Amino acid sequence: MKPQKKYLFDDPKNIKHVLHIFYGCCALLLVLDFVIHRHISHGWENLWGFYPLYGFVGCVILVFVATWMRTFLKRDEDYYEKQDTKNRHEKNKKKEEFKIKTGDHHVDD
Repeated sequence: MKPQKKYLFDDPKNIKHVLHIFYGCCALLLVLDFVIHRHISHGWENLWGFYPLYGFVGCVILVFVATWMRTFLKRDEDYYEKQDTKNRHEKNKKKEEFKIKTGDHHVDD
């Protein structure tokens, strides 16, 4: 039996390392938010935590808009299966017509 290839994120230790790096980056950005001077266009951009809040609200709005759009973009579960079945019937009908015309002597069948 061939041994399975082991990938980077198959080991839980590697996942923990990546999460620790992620949390460290978040903490560093939080500290830098107090230190770095930002060039703002509006006064409310100077509020602490504005950009994370803005991003969160944007994502929530995106989810609600996508849920609303689903009502008119959604297809039935068998939408593609119906088309495939219809095409298959048409192909079979053409093959039968061809067999009748050629006397059922066709190389590909």
